[in-house]
Amino acid sequence: MAMAIYAETSRLRLRDWSDADLEPFARMNADAEVMRYFPATMSGEATRAFYESILRDFREDGFGFYAAEEKESGEFIGFIGLRRVTFEADFTPCVEIGWRLRRESWGRGYATEGAEACLELGFGELGLPEIYSFTAEVNQPSWNVMRKIGMSFVGTFDHPRVSADSPLCKHVLYRIGKPAL
Repeated sequence: MAMAIYAETSRLRLRDWSDADLEPFARMNADAEVMRYFPATMSGEATRAFYESILRDFREDGFGFYAAEEKESGEFIGFIGLRRVTFEADFTPCVEIGWRLRRESWGRGYATEGAEACLELGFGELGLPEIYSFTAEVNQPSWNVMRKIGMSFVGTFDHPRVSADSPLCKHVLYRIGKPAL
């Protein structure tokens, strides 16, 4: 069976996941630097559970966090995609756009490039009226991506799945609506 490519940019393919992605995905999720804006790194078991939940999203919703592959090398570099938010907050239910890239892929504009392709997919093929993004208030690099892709700052909130005493509890919320034709 051919692997589905959901979006393609000049440098990236956003595609289906394969079992071959599991090992580099686990390595990325175990990297303390990659995970510094999350409560903890992820074990191999936690990565597998996350992988299974991503596959479930595709089965149930037809979209999710896409495996991101560098076209030139064919290497898995992380994920970029769209996902239904699974916690309760005053802005849910909604679809978020998110990304996580291996450290070697940082600073090259891949998150922005892939996120722009996902917005096109979300507003076009998926017909979403709006898309949200959020991150820990201290995660300035992700704020920058949100701004670069045209999202607007909505406010801050305490993430219900992060301990209230954690410096990662306070999150920023960004939103973008479907562009008018």
